[in-house]
Amino acid sequence: MKTSQFANGEVATADWVDYHEPFNPRGDGYQDTSSSSSGPGSGIGSYPWLDLTLGSDTGGSIRGPSQVQGVYGNRPTRGIIPLTNTMPLAPELDTAGFLVRDPTIWTAAAKAMYQDALPFFPQFPPKLQTINFPLPNTTTSDSTKAEANAILLNFLSKLEAFLKLKASPVNYTALWDQVKPDAALPPLSVLLNRTYPTLISKEQTKNVRDPFFADYAAMNNGRTPFVDPVPKARWAFGDSLPASELDVAIANKTLFQNFWETYVLPAGDNHTAYCSQSIILYSSGVNILYRNTYLQPPKPPFGFDDSQISIFAEVPDFVVPLGSASYNSTVTNHTEVLPVSVDIIAARGCDGVIFSLVEALLQAGIITIPLAGQTITGGEILYKHK
Repeated sequence: MKTSQFANGEVATADWVDYHEPFNPRGDGYQDTSSSSSGPGSGIGSYPWLDLTLGSDTGGSIRGPSQVQGVYGNRPTRGIIPLTNTMPLAPELDTAGFLVRDPTIWTAAAKAMYQDALPFFPQFPPKLQTINFPLPNTTTSDSTKAEANAILLNFLSKLEAFLKLKASPVNYTALWDQVKPDAALPPLSVLLNRTYPTLISKEQTKNVRDPFFADYAAMNNGRTPFVDPVPKARWAFGDSLPASELDVAIANKTLFQNFWETYVLPAGDNHTAYCSQSIILYSSGVNILYRNTYLQPPKPPFGFDDSQISIFAEVPDFVVPLGSASYNSTVTNHTEVLPVSVDIIAARGCDGVIFSLVEALLQAGIITIPLAGQTITGGEILYKHK
């Protein structure tokens, strides 16, 4: 199954050169698959005979494709499994997980791969929190977003009733400004703006590009191999930075992880009945990204958002499909639908809590098993390649 080059995030169509981006069966058939686990996501969304795919997640490479396809996917606690002999993007961030339609298969596969590093607990956490979640009085002129918000709020209401808890919002960015260890430190959006691109570019040039280029040159009379635009641009960014910037990036990641575990969600405690003190929800909304549009040249992936909590805090972050929202396709000139998902975060080391919760929600009928096809309820795939 095709993945984007060197595990870097590529967007259809221009970023993919030697290989065409995998086909996305959902919606109008011309949506981006997200990456880098594009093929695993496309496969699990396309083929009913395929039950399980494996992917890596450094900055969202499992979660993005899972959200786009409306399937279950997990970025686990970092370090839950050794990544020996896998190609690194950034060892400080790399993880391996699954993309599936059936949560029972998901849990079984996780037990087999993570083994003793995946403990399970008899109770669910005593607290439920949300990050940047829509409110009942949230209004928007975007009908797709409004439909997605209604799906998210409906799920939250059912989850509150199931857990017998009332959700409370957590504004971790404002909390950082109040408790940061040094008043001179900037907001998280500034502190972590370059952390991810610095880590992946400095680490991959050292661990992958340089030895690969040296081996290739030795075998090809000093020539260099072809590299797609995205990894090439990211590596160039890394080359422009002094070696000390890698230490700065690692220090900033550590600052965030310490803050998260001190003030937001402490690391898991295996001696409790529930491991994680809280379950935290956020959503990336509906992803509408046409693959037939022209792109600007690639740039390093600057910025910080909620999806990066897990990569810097090393916590599990699981994608759970909830439903579909409609949009007006510029390809078919027709109303199509795309998946809506929620992400569930638990404390570091508490992956088993989320697996158990998802299975319990499935048994309670609060979530369902998505189907392969044009939508998560099935249907003939548009423009499929025969």
